[in-house]
Amino acid sequence: MILSSVAVAQARTVWVDDMLYLPVRSGAGTQYRIIENALPSGTPLELLETSDSGYTRVRTPKGNEGWVSSQYISETPVAEDQLRRANRELEQARQELAKAKEQLSQVTSERNQLESSETALSSKSQNLQQELQRIKNIAADSINLERRNRELLEENQKIRNDLEVLTAENERLEASKESDFMLLGAGLVLGGVLLALIIPMLKPTRKTDNWA
Repeated sequence: MILSSVAVAQARTVWVDDMLYLPVRSGAGTQYRIIENALPSGTPLELLETSDSGYTRVRTPKGNEGWVSSQYISETPVAEDQLRRANRELEQARQELAKAKEQLSQVTSERNQLESSETALSSKSQNLQQELQRIKNIAADSINLERRNRELLEENQKIRNDLEVLTAENERLEASKESDFMLLGAGLVLGGVLLALIIPMLKPTRKTDNWA
């Protein structure tokens, strides 16, 4: 494809067309010496200038500036280069797909691990709640036992107080009983003494026989 003829072209990229080797010459014509030989098809060139002679001045990837035949350069990559680029893009896409699959597998594995951890945590939480309820029940039983223990201690103290009162009353009654017995004994003794004094006085006095 022949490019439009301009004296100086704005620098842009062109490619060597479907030709195996393209020589770069020092001037715009075959009579000029070759400064770089065998540019393969698909080589990118920097477009510098065009001429009506059918040659275009370019800069090669090695930095050499020279003239090439305009009919062997194209403003679009050649089919082979496009194929290579497509293959590279395809390979890159395959690598990205493989990487995405690997990441998906890793994410899936992590999700499964998280689900397993969540299940374990849920079970552990349930066990902890049951243990907490058991501790609450034990604490409630302990409070009830402590309250019952205080009630029993109070009842025991009350029984002791009542026992002390009954013991004191019993001792008082025993002392009173002994005192009554002593009074009764003293009364009996006194009564016996009085009877001993009174009975002789009650006997009739024998009269003296004057005839004796």
